[in-house]
Amino acid sequence: MILDFGAQYAQLIARRVREEHIYSEILPFDAPWDEIMARDPAAFILTGGPESVLADGAPHVPPQLAEAGKPVLGICYGLQEMARALGGEVVPGEIREFGKAELVVDAVHSPLFAGVAARSQAWMSHGDTVIQLPKGFITLAHTEACAQAAVGNPDTNWYGVQFHPEVKHTEFGRQVFHNFLRKIAGLSEKWEMASFIERSVEQIRAQVGEGKVLCALSGGVDSAVAATLTARAIGDRLTCVFVDHGLLREREAEQVVEAFRDVLHLNLIAVDARERFLSALAGVVDPEEKRKIIGREFIAVFEEHAKEFAGAKFLVQGTLYPDVIESKTPLSKAGHKIKTHHNVGGLPERMHLTLIEPLRLLFKDEVRRVGRELGLPEHVVNRQPFPGPGLAVRVLGAVDRERLDVLRRADAIAREEIERNADGELPWQYFAVLTPLQSVGVMGDGRTYANLVAIRAVSSEDGMTADWSRLPADVLARIATRIVNEVPGVNRVVYDVTSKPPATIEWE
Repeated sequence: MILDFGAQYAQLIARRVREEHIYSEILPFDAPWDEIMARDPAAFILTGGPESVLADGAPHVPPQLAEAGKPVLGICYGLQEMARALGGEVVPGEIREFGKAELVVDAVHSPLFAGVAARSQAWMSHGDTVIQLPKGFITLAHTEACAQAAVGNPDTNWYGVQFHPEVKHTEFGRQVFHNFLRKIAGLSEKWEMASFIERSVEQIRAQVGEGKVLCALSGGVDSAVAATLTARAIGDRLTCVFVDHGLLREREAEQVVEAFRDVLHLNLIAVDARERFLSALAGVVDPEEKRKIIGREFIAVFEEHAKEFAGAKFLVQGTLYPDVIESKTPLSKAGHKIKTHHNVGGLPERMHLTLIEPLRLLFKDEVRRVGRELGLPEHVVNRQPFPGPGLAVRVLGAVDRERLDVLRRADAIAREEIERNADGELPWQYFAVLTPLQSVGVMGDGRTYANLVAIRAVSSEDGMTADWSRLPADVLARIATRIVNEVPGVNRVVYDVTSKPPATIEWE
């Protein structure tokens, strides 16, 4: 049982447990205790969260947990809350760790760290710190900044880690989960995930009945998988609608139509709505407002075209779990909104179409696996993520045709050089950002005062965490030289070397 304190990573924790072939469920921290125990949980995991355990109204563990006699693993906020509830001491703000840290194992014989190197990389994201342990607890590991990076009470089987073992950038994170689930909680390998495709097809058929369905097709892997799943369920009663909102990359609209109409043979309608979206976005600077406008206009376009199809009552979207939890962690009173995704928090309150979101609880890498099982071409499955609001959230500030054209060309150059010169595997995502900044330069012995373009390239597994890609210096040099020489109005290029957290992958 995973008790959620508003963590962005709650579903990622659940997936790590599923990867161990152990069934798990997520419930909010304040779910009725009877409802929790009705599941007969064998062990508990307490997630992280955005609050301080010391704040007024902070979420706290159910008081019955201490009497339940079950193994517990607290992660980040979960560790701090465990310590607070059992009589330890937590202090705010003295130590702040975000990103990579070297984890040093002190208790090498602890079952929690069996098979874990004495020194390894762990991912931190915390402000509060445990400085005094509850009775019966011992220190298991530390970092340079955090003396209590892992703690445990072997008599009660309560353990806590200040780092995040669920994220990719914690080197031995999966081993920590394995050890807690198998060696400490004693759970056996019993559960296998049922076929996601079969289950999704059945659910779509049951939801749709004999109705007709429209699919919001962006051209990315998410909407492609959602469309293909739905087509398998209801056949030609699905019509895909691709909206060119004028916020796409170079030649992207043509490529999407070719791929999905000619290669995947889906019923496809292409709608030219460039003027509509640019007019709606005129003068809008706030990124949240941009996303909401784009979400509203998307739905309006789909609903207008739904009228052309008798019986079309449903809209398929390729919404993923990161979209949902960044817009607002579901089922949790503690969740904080990071940003509104146009297909989640950006949707209008009243819609005439019922949403179908078969991928809503999946991460990007899981969607790619489903796509391969469905037989989608590799160039579709491996297409790098592209935000639904498109270049509107990569043109910082107000969006207009001129600034979009500048960004399109700069972005095309950046992607071309990275793809041509990357040594080995490509970054998970790579793109250009047009900032609202201008700076002084000199070109042809003359003074310039022109735009600053930022380049972003990251490595990630699922988009929940990301590290900046170490692109070769000569690749960055070629990108900068070409952009300044070939894109009018740009005289400076910078490279973003910030991880997620504390930043997000997109700038808006």
